[in-house]
Amino acid sequence: MGKLLEICVDTVDGLDIAIANGADRIELCSALDLGGLTPSVGLMAYAAKKSVPIYAMIRPRDGNFCFNPCEKEVMLSEITAVHAAGLAGVVLGASCEDGSLDISLLQELCEYAQSLSLGTTLHRAFDLVPDTYSAIEQAVALKFERILTSGQQLKAIDGLELLEKINAKANGRIIIMPGSGVTSENARSIIQAANFNEIHASGREVIINQDQRSIDFGFAPPEIAQTSADKVRTLKQALMTL
Repeated sequence: MGKLLEICVDTVDGLDIAIANGADRIELCSALDLGGLTPSVGLMAYAAKKSVPIYAMIRPRDGNFCFNPCEKEVMLSEITAVHAAGLAGVVLGASCEDGSLDISLLQELCEYAQSLSLGTTLHRAFDLVPDTYSAIEQAVALKFERILTSGQQLKAIDGLELLEKINAKANGRIIIMPGSGVTSENARSIIQAANFNEIHASGREVIINQDQRSIDFGFAPPEIAQTSADKVRTLKQALMTL
């Protein structure tokens, strides 16, 4: 049967490519180059027509995960939009100044999302916490379904030691989903570190933008990262053998 593959996308084309090539679940975003922001209402409506579960990122801006009361109101409205679109869940995270989880804010966001029967994933704000074991207990108490983490390293392959410890601490009470820099070449090593059942990747490739006029006007960058059918497909194939 293999392991569950979640692919993060930020475009209509990326969504279609990911699903056609084996994604079992989608993390839907805008601006993946900034780590992912809340997707547009239109993109959510398009994604809702698909046959796989769609979890939408709830992140109103780039930068850190320390959100003020006004941003909280925006995030609550974004959760409402996710529910209205008919998506399966949301991806959340919020930090205090010291990097620990902002439990007060997360409790309000999680309780609201869960009251709408939306699933909840704790995103890589977890990778900034000073005490991972305490953060796991907090995530369990908040009824998150899973934690997306790279083991507090830039790439999951470099965080295997901590990922293994985190998974043992979770002890089946919450899913630990490795992500960041996951490819078909390293997925086996990451999965086998602690027999993880879910894994997260972007499956993107960088191409040269041939539209020089758009570049000149500042409408697009010289290089574009886009979802790769080959990368998603080969990753899925690798996971099917595990």
